Amino acid sequence: MTIEDCSDLILSFAEGLPDDGRFQEWLPTLLSVIAGMVDVIGFLSLGIFTAHITGNIVVIGALMVHHNRISTAEILAIPVFVLAVAATGLITRTTGWHGRGLMRLLLLIQFLLIACVFIFSVITKPSADPNGSMATIAALIAVTSMACQFALLRLTLRVAPSTAVMTGNLTNTVLALIDSTSRKSDSQQLKVAYHLLIGFFFGCVAAAAAEAYLGDWAWSLPAALAAVAVALS
Repeated sequence: MTIEDCSDLILSFAEGLPDDGRFQEWLPTLLSVIAGMVDVIGFLSLGIFTAHITGNIVVIGALMVHHNRISTAEILAIPVFVLAVAATGLITRTTGWHGRGLMRLLLLIQFLLIACVFIFSVITKPSADPNGSMATIAALIAVTSMACQFALLRLTLRVAPSTAVMTGNLTNTVLALIDSTSRKSDSQQLKVAYHLLIGFFFGCVAAAAAEAYLGDWAWSLPAALAAVAVALS
């Protein structure tokens, strides 16, 4: 069997199930829960925002002004995020996949990355030294998984919501509520923004509780949900 035959076989499997609009409706909410979990666990155990780069830029700027130590993970998070998004785009271009098949592939990559963080954390206990090399490695893998999620949304959904940056979702929610008294009300936009906000907040709370009681094993929660996303895609 040639490489081309293997590629065709994988592609036919990836596109084997019929497209389901309902899957695309609830997927952003599930990804928002995962993003909230990854961000909170990364912040509490590794001292870095793994799901939203804006926070790391703010922290780096503040630390520079006050001449405080900037961790290696904080410095590398931004270029690693950029490289991970670029790599996801190159994978998309190289495979030529699109639609549901591409979505499954990128969901699988996200799951593998979060699973790697989970296994790596359980073995090496990076939370014991948030400034150590093990914590840096774990944080950058987590950042890569979230970069894959952001790219997944942009590449596979017609309207790409933000599953980790809640500022835009909160803005959309408020504006939709204001418009709800007029004929221009967009109930679908309000519904999506509301679900993303609730999903992210739920993920944050659940992850904070898990980190407090499970320590490094808390990474099992987003890994499990990422596996569910792959299984149901």
